[in-house]
Amino acid sequence: MATERYSRHYALKGFGASGQQKLQDARVLVVGAGGLGCPALQFLAAAGVGSLGIIDHDRIELSNLQRQLLYDSEDIGLAKATVAATKLRRLNPEVSIQAYVEQIHAKNAAQYLQDYDLVLDCTDNFAARYLLCDACKLLDKPLIFGAIYQYEGQLAVFNVADAQGQKTTYRHLFPHPPGPLEAPDCNTAGVLGVLPGIIGTMQATEAIKLLAGIGTLLSNTLMTINILDNSTLTLDIPRAMPLEGNYPSSLAALKDFDYISFCGMPNAIQEISPQQLIQEWRDPDHLLIDLRNAEEMPRLPVDHLPIPLATLAAQVEKINRSRVIFICQTGKRSLAAAQFLQQQYPGRYQIVHLAGGMDALQPYLHN
Repeated sequence: MATERYSRHYALKGFGASGQQKLQDARVLVVGAGGLGCPALQFLAAAGVGSLGIIDHDRIELSNLQRQLLYDSEDIGLAKATVAATKLRRLNPEVSIQAYVEQIHAKNAAQYLQDYDLVLDCTDNFAARYLLCDACKLLDKPLIFGAIYQYEGQLAVFNVADAQGQKTTYRHLFPHPPGPLEAPDCNTAGVLGVLPGIIGTMQATEAIKLLAGIGTLLSNTLMTINILDNSTLTLDIPRAMPLEGNYPSSLAALKDFDYISFCGMPNAIQEISPQQLIQEWRDPDHLLIDLRNAEEMPRLPVDHLPIPLATLAAQVEKINRSRVIFICQTGKRSLAAAQFLQQQYPGRYQIVHLAGGMDALQPYLHN
């Protein structure tokens, strides 16, 4: 362990060589290498955490670069986990880094989590958050949670006992997941680029404090930060509140738990490929609905109905055909819209969504 590299830690009162050794001995898994994961990973690697795992199945897109500062323009199209691992090794070759270019799900979660001491939830969807909550509880692993929305961030430390010996989980904070249209992602709502940097850095801070045994953790506590007015709010999570609803009670049950359905995300949404869409999009029996905001490009070159996702519930009466094709930029909003319509009006519509969105369709528009 290089003395000069960590000299500021050695000099730090209450931390010193013992704190640095605890970091060196630790194994930390970061799930998600996007807006939250990038800053968290950078600071954990720089701090000298001995072993880092990175799980992410996504590839780098141009729109990521506004906030995911581990990546640059030359990385577009490459796997986030692989690129992150390569750059972090350059930052600190003393850290052992393992990249998993894979989506975490119920059947593989325990396999990955069991080898690590601590987990950071840097994901961007509720199915993954509830999965990590349950897996960490069953494996008795600390979980550091972060989330962002527009100008506001959230931070909490779960499954770590407070002074009274009590532990809480994400399910104590949010017993029930929101509906498909109640929690839009960054594509819909936007996010100020510095916000995930702040929250991801704070996740790394809580991780370092926990591993080194210093300071006071946000255990059983939710902190919210609004960067528009610099306000913060810290709330205690009720410790005695029993868990509600359906959740797995064992690792065997975890593997069979359907988090997609639990979060109101039915699996049976039909996808359409860009090639299929081009063949069908002039069919008068189909209604194409573009869920993007007015400023998003490129525009669809055929007749369609523009309904931004945030206004879909209020404009359902405009859907006047039985076959509906939802389109957005990447496919996430179109899937959410399809799920919403399927839930609210079962059997009324034949619903499909464009897999990959306009990003996948665009290369075919120039042929």
